[in-house]
Amino acid sequence: MVVLPTGGTVEQDLPAGARLIVGVDESPASRWALAWAIGAARLHRMALVAVHVSRAPVHPFPEALPVQNALRQGEEARCAEVIAGVFDDVAGGVPDDLTTAAIGRVGDPGYHLVDLAREGDLLVLGRSRRGVLSRIFLPSTSMYCARHARTTVVIVQQPSSPDDPQMPGERARRFWTRRHP
Repeated sequence: MVVLPTGGTVEQDLPAGARLIVGVDESPASRWALAWAIGAARLHRMALVAVHVSRAPVHPFPEALPVQNALRQGEEARCAEVIAGVFDDVAGGVPDDLTTAAIGRVGDPGYHLVDLAREGDLLVLGRSRRGVLSRIFLPSTSMYCARHARTTVVIVQQPSSPDDPQMPGERARRFWTRRHP
């Protein structure tokens, strides 16, 4: 896997042609999205670009404060560790049969993912089940990307567990008809 530097233009260092860009973090939904992206990259023979964006609070002009520059570099190094860890969990490491790249950024995840995706790419994101307060106060990266990306966006829903109180599909219908004949 190629870990791309954040300085300069990343566009020059990314694989040419159509790419599959997947946003990863440490959530279960992100792991499902990465698994889907690996399969799709193999199926369509696309380069896989894994991106982790840290929401760490940083100054917009890190050159102004030397301490902020060190914090940003530390967060970008942590991003590479997160990407490697998620690949280990999902696929036992980075797949050898794929052209892969890893990008770590600091800032707003939606903005950076949309910025990296170009026309012809496929942007893959995970979406977990969130409560009402979480949806109100925390912005949804997947919804931001769906609204602003200039490419195709695939949102992979995290499967529900068997003991989930929001029983989808047939289980919910059977439960309802048993209780309300």
